[in-house]
Amino acid sequence: MVPALKAIAEPRRQEILRLVWSQERAAGEVASHFDVSRPAISRHLRILKEAGLIEERRIGTKRFYRARAESILEMRRFLESFWDEGLLAIKVAAEGGPKGQPER
Repeated sequence: MVPALKAIAEPRRQEILRLVWSQERAAGEVASHFDVSRPAISRHLRILKEAGLIEERRIGTKRFYRARAESILEMRRFLESFWDEGLLAIKVAAEGGPKGQPER
């Protein structure tokens, strides 16, 4: 989980994930959306791939990338667990204290 969270901490990698979320894209097509060098985009793609957030398919010398929805869903569940805990804390506070404590 930590590598995935670190990977998406960088804004360009977030945008790359958005680009490859709904359709597979060639590395060059991904790179064309950014004003940085192709080697820089290749590094971002490698980091996302190593974190398990995207997968790569090769045809000859071309590389195609797409998001791994199952990995992103796992990360989403992890992050939502914090939200669930926060909502529980609000519920407990609204009900007048920790569970099991008698109301007065």
